Amino acid sequence: MKILITGASGFIGSFIVEEAVRRGFETWAAVRRSSSKAYLQDERIHFIELNLSSKAQLVEQLRDTSFDYVVHAAGVTKCLHKQDFSRINTEGTKNLVESLLEVGMPLKRFVFVSSLSIFGAIKEQQPYEEIRETDTPQPNTAYGRSKLAAEQYLEQLGSRVPYIIVRPTGVYGPREKDYFIMAKSIKQHSDFAVGYKRQDITFVYVKDVVQAIFLALEKGQNGRKYFLSDGNVYQSETFSNLIHEALGRPWWIRIKAPIWVLRVVTFFGEYVGRMTGKVTALNNDKYNILRQRNWRCDIQPAIDELGYKPEYDLSRGVKETIKWYQDNKWL
Repeated sequence: MKILITGASGFIGSFIVEEAVRRGFETWAAVRRSSSKAYLQDERIHFIELNLSSKAQLVEQLRDTSFDYVVHAAGVTKCLHKQDFSRINTEGTKNLVESLLEVGMPLKRFVFVSSLSIFGAIKEQQPYEEIRETDTPQPNTAYGRSKLAAEQYLEQLGSRVPYIIVRPTGVYGPREKDYFIMAKSIKQHSDFAVGYKRQDITFVYVKDVVQAIFLALEKGQNGRKYFLSDGNVYQSETFSNLIHEALGRPWWIRIKAPIWVLRVVTFFGEYVGRMTGKVTALNNDKYNILRQRNWRCDIQPAIDELGYKPEYDLSRGVKETIKWYQDNKWL
């Protein structure tokens, strides 16, 4: 069986590639010319250069290939310009799928990695309720809107493409760079949080996301959409507490500021990013993400239909993640 994985050099994509190789797939990693292959060192990996921004080029690049499965994990979570989210996450998905259709590739499954962020800040009244598949998405970030638009495109295709969508909540683990900022800050003796209203947060370890993707390839129902978390709900301090413990409990100062402080920080962060041409994690999208209070989601369909069983709660996942950061000299 041949599998194509886009975004193969990225955080989630590189773990998907590793698992595909481990399972004995003929594994093809889609990369750009500029992509790092630091986590794609296994000699069994095949590489293919795909330009997701050009349908014409994609058709030529895919014309003489054939894959049984495609996992589309390519995308961006932060950009300098809002329109880039749509160009990469939405149009890139359209270009890939339309190219696959044009070359007549007989796919068994196409798994699209979306996000819980497509729902935005819904069900924010306490007591918080789980976000469910039947709820209406109300994305409040450019990232969420771009992922939702890609989902809606797949829905329009109906049975023409045997697609399945996974919607993970906050994904963390080795190689991840945004949550790493928090670990680095705590090691440097400070922890910063915003908002005084209760915040219910959910997480999913990267290896559990990969588990769900391969279950979807094997058992998923065409057209279905599955939320992914570790099945638990955490308070806003829990993540930083576990990082602090895994780091050996260095002395620290905990600062909790009102939401307006975050608004100021992310406003200037985005301004500086545009001035310097460097993408920053502290941007306007991040403001909406961090101020959101309810990240609960219903993973029961993934459990019932896929046999999904999260293996990592936050405590276990944080320990493994921090150890990786330390072993690889990130911390």
